[in-house]
Amino acid sequence: MGVLNGKVAIVTGASKGIGAGIATALGAAGASVVVNYSSSKEGADRAVAEIKSKGGKAIAVQGDVSKSADVLRLLDETKRAFGKLDVLVNNAGVYAFAPIENVTEDEFHRHFNINVLGPLLLTQEALKLFGAEGGNVINVSSVVSDNPPAGASVYAATKGALDQITRVLSKELGARNIRVNTIAPGGVETEGTVTAGIIGSEFEANVVKATPLGRIGQPSDVARVAVFLASDESGWITGQKIPVSGGWS
Repeated sequence: MGVLNGKVAIVTGASKGIGAGIATALGAAGASVVVNYSSSKEGADRAVAEIKSKGGKAIAVQGDVSKSADVLRLLDETKRAFGKLDVLVNNAGVYAFAPIENVTEDEFHRHFNINVLGPLLLTQEALKLFGAEGGNVINVSSVVSDNPPAGASVYAATKGALDQITRVLSKELGARNIRVNTIAPGGVETEGTVTAGIIGSEFEANVVKATPLGRIGQPSDVARVAVFLASDESGWITGQKIPVSGGWS
């Protein structure tokens, strides 16, 4: 039996990269998975197909996590398909590095709306679907909230905010047996980091050099920790930030 048999999970931003890795790993562990995506239906369908190919259950649901109407529809479709919710993984996020001279109002709001407001809206609505036995929220942050590189003022600020949201909500929701934790990945090879030119760059080389385990991460490295936090095996853990970075911090 999988450690997540009988559980239902939503993973936001799950059409590619870390989100897709987490979604497929939760499915392989026995969870029924709602694969949320913003624009890449093809990627979301691919993640759903992979989960189903291994005997799991999954659906893809489009939605912008920063918009209340989309969040409500995502939760409604989850309830319609699976009847409940046990695990919410707030993975959807954006990142763009720029020196302070190039920071714009629009870029600031884009980052904070998706990276901070989105998890707040989703957690707020998830509370209505969590059962009497409680629930589980996993926020995907980043090691840059503690060790930001130059040019990451806006992105690092959003991840620092998300870290604090985890700490506050773990205290606020603990009495309802709702656990809230953060995963903080280091450098990970994804479609996004490839497209952004990070993979193969001097920046990647410096990250690898600063990583004790001596390599860039893969989505599966992060996904295994998400499965652990989603399972009852981590039932005494809440309010924690777990770096998944090969030792880079």
